Amino acid sequence: MLERALAAGSLTPVFQPLVRADTLEVVGHEGLSRCAFMPADFSILDLLDLARTEGRLADVELHAARTICQEFVAHASTGRLLVNLSAHAILQDALRPDDVLATLTASGLDPARVTIEVTERDVVENPARLAHALGYLRAHGMRIALDDFGNGHSNFEMWNEIHPDVVKIDRYLINGLSRSAGRLAIVRALCQVAETLGTDLVGEGVEDPADLRLLRDLGIPYAQGFLIGRPAPVPVMEASAEAKQVLRTLSVSVPPRPRGPITQRPTQVSHLLLEAPSVDPGQTNEEVMALFVDHPELHAVAVVREGHPIGLINRRLVNERMAQPFARELLARKSCTALMNTAPLVCDEQRSLESLADVLRGQDQRYLSDGFIVTHAGMYRGLGTGEALVRRVSELRIDAARHANPLTFLPGNIPTTEHLERLLDGSERFAVVHVDLTDFKPFNDHYGYSRGDEMIRLLSSLLSEHVDGALDFVGHIGGDDFVVLFQSADWAARCRRIITAFNARAPLLFDPDDIARGGLRGKDRRGQTQFFPFTTVVMGAVELSPPLPQRVQSIATLAARAKRHAKRANGGLHVFVRAGATA
Repeated sequence: MLERALAAGSLTPVFQPLVRADTLEVVGHEGLSRCAFMPADFSILDLLDLARTEGRLADVELHAARTICQEFVAHASTGRLLVNLSAHAILQDALRPDDVLATLTASGLDPARVTIEVTERDVVENPARLAHALGYLRAHGMRIALDDFGNGHSNFEMWNEIHPDVVKIDRYLINGLSRSAGRLAIVRALCQVAETLGTDLVGEGVEDPADLRLLRDLGIPYAQGFLIGRPAPVPVMEASAEAKQVLRTLSVSVPPRPRGPITQRPTQVSHLLLEAPSVDPGQTNEEVMALFVDHPELHAVAVVREGHPIGLINRRLVNERMAQPFARELLARKSCTALMNTAPLVCDEQRSLESLADVLRGQDQRYLSDGFIVTHAGMYRGLGTGEALVRRVSELRIDAARHANPLTFLPGNIPTTEHLERLLDGSERFAVVHVDLTDFKPFNDHYGYSRGDEMIRLLSSLLSEHVDGALDFVGHIGGDDFVVLFQSADWAARCRRIITAFNARAPLLFDPDDIARGGLRGKDRRGQTQFFPFTTVVMGAVELSPPLPQRVQSIATLAARAKRHAKRANGGLHVFVRAGATA
């Protein structure tokens, strides 16, 4: 089968477009291979696995790359070509970087138009050697991309060592992004790392228009997926009509929010502590290597003098140095301090994880592979890994991003204001609706907080039920006050349905005798006893049209004023219509 796969015409190239997320301009194509003679249940990945088993992976990958480049040159006069090569094949002695260069340029393709997508289905034991091989291709104008980040073996160590021009975020994180607060938090963290390291991001696996909108709003520069264009025999120059419709939809994405109660996650460095042996400065590099053999789980070892850490030795770096010619003879019996990082990241176990967020944005990214040292009162306690730190800070960011009301779990003041600011930065009509309850205090005082909480949760559920989750944002800004930021064109009708539903169900929260009376007797704010009718919902709305104002506070003031009008009118919806120039 391998010989047949290597024959001329055996592999058929197909091309999937890659676009700018903000304009949907096609900027490149990923070249893929199809093999018609293979059985239906035998994929191209199975063919590559077979080639690897028989030591022919480099031959098959180069053959596929050659046919892809020839076809691309024949049909595409502009744009980049993304070619997949596995790290395993690149690291094989049989596949030299100049062979790759010769293969990719044999058809006349300018190497400056080529991006090598580094794929890997196994852990890369020597990222530094891989980076060196890729450096030769870079020197000839090619760009380097790290594929499938977030699922599989592409990791922060590879990112930090290879310094790719592009990182492609795996479809696991992108597909369903608009519906998952967890995925969104991870992708936002990756955006932060990419900005620090100067890397372009590509969202892979885009199949849902809502995911594409959110990628655009997050500022991720490039996107790829079936929504934009499926692999085709000839490179296409335009994105699909369905994807273009997203561009015409100028609504601002409503980010997904976590469901359920806020969890109390551990927030101190001590929760990332890994108990690990240490070495002292008098021990040799040979002893350190023996320690790593005895403890294969260790990524590093701390050098400790009289209980105080003075450095950190990275397992991978030691292995690389000692693998060089004559290194064992020269270094094995020398002090381990010769190979240690003398300025490692050192954290007290009581330090907050949030305070380490700045480390993620810092210039020194060695902690991604080295990890960090954990201390107590300056004395060595153990180690932590860079990946655990990134993961836990991401989890904390998920919780912090909630800023949620603890009763309804709806976003609070901060995310509500942030979303309003995003709407003001746009160019589309929207409405701000301030929602409140009439005579809620007497109800709460009379029946107690438990019954009052039940009424607030009723209003919360009705608001969430009647809005369009993809367009409208519901915020709980305190007590019985809510704000809804509508982009739905039929927002006023939705408000009236909410009012009708609440006013029909709220009386059921009163006691039977009070239901029969149509209300309850309680005290007003001056302590005077009086009769209060059933609690109802009132809404004050401000409808805004371009040009939009830039002051959030002025809009909030108008919405509050509209709500007061609604209250004075004893219920219902009161609307102010203001264009931006007068608001």
